[in-house]
Amino acid sequence: MLLGYTTGVFDLFHIGHLNLLRNAKSICDKLIVGVTTDELVSYKHKKAVIPFHERVEIIRSVKYVDSVIAQESMDKFEVWRKVKFDVMIVGDDWYSSDKWSDYEKQFKEVGVKIIFFPYLKGTSSTIINQTLQNLRLDNRQ
Repeated sequence: MLLGYTTGVFDLFHIGHLNLLRNAKSICDKLIVGVTTDELVSYKHKKAVIPFHERVEIIRSVKYVDSVIAQESMDKFEVWRKVKFDVMIVGDDWYSSDKWSDYEKQFKEVGVKIIFFPYLKGTSSTIINQTLQNLRLDNRQ
């Protein structure tokens, strides 16, 4: 059985999130998804709109997801030590970054393959947040 793992904040759930989960499930038998805790979201200097426990329930309800865990650390290898996944699925917006190049080397040593899926351009939680903020500002005038 091939165990897959992917992770994300999954705030303001949108088609890019769904595509990632669908594609991730297509390459593994069981998909575990790490949902970033509210405390850890601050690493992006942001605050999630949807609270952690609600984001977990949203992801848990997606038919492509077999299990959901809290992502409490940015250290993906720490998660691997606990879960022992075979493949990690990541958006290609991280491709060729120093951090992920290091992860690729580290995971290769334990037989884990990292697969980068295309990042959906044009739809993101950041863009949705900016649009909502602009609409709120427009409505004040």
